[in-house]
Amino acid sequence: MALTQFSRRGFIRLGALAAATSAMHAAATRPAATTAQRKSAREFDVRTFGAVGDGKTLDSAALQKAIDAASATGGGARVVVPGGHKFIVGTLELRSDIDFHLADDAELLVSLDPTHYRDRAMLIAEGAVGLTISGTGNLNGRARDFMSGYDDAGEWWVPKEFRPRMFALTGCRDLEVRDLSFSDAPSWGLHLMGCERVLVDGLRINNLLDVPNCDGIDPDHCRDVEIRNCHIVCGDDAVVIKSTRQGTRHGPSARIYVHDCTIETQDSGLKIGTETTQLIEDVRFERCKILSSCRGLTIQLRDEGDVRNVSFSDIEFVSRYHSDPWWGRGEAISFTAIPRTPETKVGRMQNIVVRNVTGRAENSIRIQGTPGSPVSDVTFDNVAVTFDRWTRYPGGIFDNRPTSAIPALESHATPGFSIRHADNITLKDCRVAWGKHPPAYFSHALETEATNDLKLVNFTGESAHPDRLPAISHATL
Repeated sequence: MALTQFSRRGFIRLGALAAATSAMHAAATRPAATTAQRKSAREFDVRTFGAVGDGKTLDSAALQKAIDAASATGGGARVVVPGGHKFIVGTLELRSDIDFHLADDAELLVSLDPTHYRDRAMLIAEGAVGLTISGTGNLNGRARDFMSGYDDAGEWWVPKEFRPRMFALTGCRDLEVRDLSFSDAPSWGLHLMGCERVLVDGLRINNLLDVPNCDGIDPDHCRDVEIRNCHIVCGDDAVVIKSTRQGTRHGPSARIYVHDCTIETQDSGLKIGTETTQLIEDVRFERCKILSSCRGLTIQLRDEGDVRNVSFSDIEFVSRYHSDPWWGRGEAISFTAIPRTPETKVGRMQNIVVRNVTGRAENSIRIQGTPGSPVSDVTFDNVAVTFDRWTRYPGGIFDNRPTSAIPALESHATPGFSIRHADNITLKDCRVAWGKHPPAYFSHALETEATNDLKLVNFTGESAHPDRLPAISHATL
């Protein structure tokens, strides 16, 4: 049976990466309710509680009454938001053991009034157990209504002071978010904070590409998470795993499996960081297609937490330059451990595997640590990238943001691989190719600085300009 067919319990039982940890989590995992069980559960139609659904009336209070009534049954009830209606809402607080279901083409539209919100988010839950959010309806974030105007030079919308997130789900366990869609998010989309045993399946995200910070899916201090079969269009990071700085310690991010997703973004396709204040480990990205990005595969370690045991496999990507305000300068793959500030004691990045990955990019594959925190134990196996230029933006830049410890934007030639301050790096069956008309600043197939224990096995590629540059350049700092 394919892994994509497993229930959430099956996923947790097998584990994201290591069988040794999976059995421990299986015992605590609640089986997902079957379709028959859901159909037999009591249903609470929000119209029964006074919801109008005319796209004009604020329906938050009526929907909250339906949610509270369903929760009071003791579990297993479904709150039905019926199709054919548009419901304007501010914050709705979801509860344990309910299925919040957007039927057919039902739509929730975010209210434009900041006083209608708690925690600056539309759908929130705190400590909910056994919550499901499902259906084929849509959550409409009305992003442009939260923007002050369009910046032609930056090619992006400039946000107003207030703009809500779509979801803020905190400390939830045995959580499912499946099948529904959200669009035009004015800020972060699905933000999961300190959640455990989570399945995100078949989500359709259709945000605006020129709205900043409208991330797709953000597991933050979360454990035992599977994200699968999602189609994501967003201006900011599509799937990004974080450990943000919080007043409450929610624990590490661990055992996260992202697979079989299609992505289009103006930021990173699949990413860890930049917020890395606690450990992030045992993460697997697999069988994804990134149609457009500013960085295809990204790990940005900027804080004191470590990042380890991460794999990217069977992925296709395209990465390109965008206008100046957008972070990222078309890097194919970027694994960087750089202090956020001169005072930051940055953590360690180690045990990273990239396997069976192909792409087209306007900038380098980067592996970069620092003298005090070199990136270590990285393997690239069967990675083939073609480097070319096709956008109009200036090139020859490495983007190190966010950092004030070194130049944020660094003038630098564009090699195929750039490896700096790194130990025990293996490039096996890797191939570098160049477009038909490489610019003058395209350089070596491989450039290393302050790199120890580099292993090249069947590495293939000339420099972009073999008449004047060698394929490989080694230097020390």
